[in-house]
Amino acid sequence: MALQVGDKAPDFKLFNSDLKEVSLSDYKGKKLVVHFFPMAFTGVCTTQLCTMRDSFGYYQGMNADVVGISVDSPFTLAKFKEENAYQFPLLSDFNKEVSQAYGAFYDEFVFNLKGVSKRSAFVIDEEGKIIHAEVLEDAGNMPDFDVIRKVVEA
Repeated sequence: MALQVGDKAPDFKLFNSDLKEVSLSDYKGKKLVVHFFPMAFTGVCTTQLCTMRDSFGYYQGMNADVVGISVDSPFTLAKFKEENAYQFPLLSDFNKEVSQAYGAFYDEFVFNLKGVSKRSAFVIDEEGKIIHAEVLEDAGNMPDFDVIRKVVEA
């Protein structure tokens, strides 16, 4: 079940590409933009995260942080982050629990791959409530970056 605006964001503890554990509570007091993406090194996923990379300074100026989450291993995410110079953490939901908790999960994806994050964007406010939720059924589509920006500004 997809989360809605006003819902409390499910807590998470995931390892980032530096093998450090990161939790939602680490961001308390800041807005957090969470991007779920299906798989590292694919075209649309790279575009999604590069768009956030290229506007990262904007979000920092708005007291907001950005994270990317996929079911890839932390080791894969480390290489993906390095090759694309992402300044924000990439978190491994290898066990698929967080993607499911956020309703951002394909039971079956292309090539008969099972259990992949849906392309999604959430904005979580300073107190842990969801203030924007966008879960895309078609992985070829991109989140609405203009809406995300407006929600962060509000």
